[in-house]
Amino acid sequence: MGRVRCEGGWYGKADPYGEQVLAVLSFRYDNGKEPHILVVGIDQPSGGLAVDALVEEAKFLDELDLRPTPPESVAARMLDAFALTDRVMGAQVADTLPEVRPFAITRARTVLEGARLRDTGSAAGPQHDVSGSETGSTAGTAGITETAAPAETTGSAGAAGEPGPMPEGPGAREAFEVLMEFVGERTLWWSPARVSQFLTQWLPREAILSDAAVEAMPEVVRAWTMRQGGHPAVLRQIDHDAPRLPALMADESLASLNKRLALAAREG
Repeated sequence: MGRVRCEGGWYGKADPYGEQVLAVLSFRYDNGKEPHILVVGIDQPSGGLAVDALVEEAKFLDELDLRPTPPESVAARMLDAFALTDRVMGAQVADTLPEVRPFAITRARTVLEGARLRDTGSAAGPQHDVSGSETGSTAGTAGITETAAPAETTGSAGAAGEPGPMPEGPGAREAFEVLMEFVGERTLWWSPARVSQFLTQWLPREAILSDAAVEAMPEVVRAWTMRQGGHPAVLRQIDHDAPRLPALMADESLASLNKRLALAAREG
């Protein structure tokens, strides 16, 4: 078949709530034949495991609502997901994953290695060229920083309306910073279950907030939800859980050991 060129990368939600995301790399052989894409499904609630992988015709990409992303960033995300899956005993994955896994890892490693070589000025040949052999580079994700992975940008607004600016009132910035601490890198994952976990479990257990930030938090979470598409079920979950937040934050029995130690240090 000869050499194969990586022509692009894409990343985005596989479902409305981003509980699974898709990392996609497209390839074409130098002779122009057999364009194809490598698709890796990554499960967010499980921590970012690679749970499925497919090789499809390039036209399959037309059916996906994904955002163009630098190929080396997509490759890094793929490798991180496969590495995590390998560390989890008995991880639940699709039947198609084991067969495609070696191919996917080799392609992703080679794309990433090509990017590293270009960065050091030692690459030869066209951009994103990868070997036609599936025994290619042994480079893994060692040394990959978090910035190598694609930044998960927020989705566009759905039927609920256009996303507006984040609130700017008292406590809003503090509330937003704590929300982003919880969201972390998985910004595309925002479901009713996750927002409920944040408001009723994580905040009382881990967060130390001013009264102003506690008061501002529901509107900050609503604004973040609108940036994620404004799904009605998520907004309803906020309306259900938000009234309980002040009482939950005041309940010291819900605080983790780390939070209790931090509060004690402040008072001391």
